[in-house]
Amino acid sequence: MTDNLKYARWLAAIAVLVSAFVHFKLYFDFAKDNNLVGPAFLVNAAAGVVIAVLLVTWHHWIPAFLAFGFGVSTLGAFILSATVGLNGIHERWVGGYVWAAAISEAVAIVTGALLLWNDNPLKSRHQSQDRSTVRGADLH
Repeated sequence: MTDNLKYARWLAAIAVLVSAFVHFKLYFDFAKDNNLVGPAFLVNAAAGVVIAVLLVTWHHWIPAFLAFGFGVSTLGAFILSATVGLNGIHERWVGGYVWAAAISEAVAIVTGALLLWNDNPLKSRHQSQDRSTVRGADLH
């Protein structure tokens, strides 16, 4: 693994942790009173911690996929709540926590996609097939 990919994994882990922290704090600020959104905020916080740990300890494409999906789903839910509303919650693009979460989720999406691109299991499978084809061609 190159240093750049190591840094990307750490950046993705930090981004996911920032979003998890924001959702944990916001759970106590307002979401705990909502029967759907409250538990979702707690799941988001716990999942963020697990994904961050996986990103820095398991060098596989699955944690990158989880970071990407975490960012897409969490930012997507916020965008829904800010536009049409989500289970009675109508958020606005105002406040430090909102922007910290949104930026960290965008970073999780970008770094998750970058890691997926570099750790793509199909890419390595195709490369090994290409090498075996070349080797087979050399025999004839």
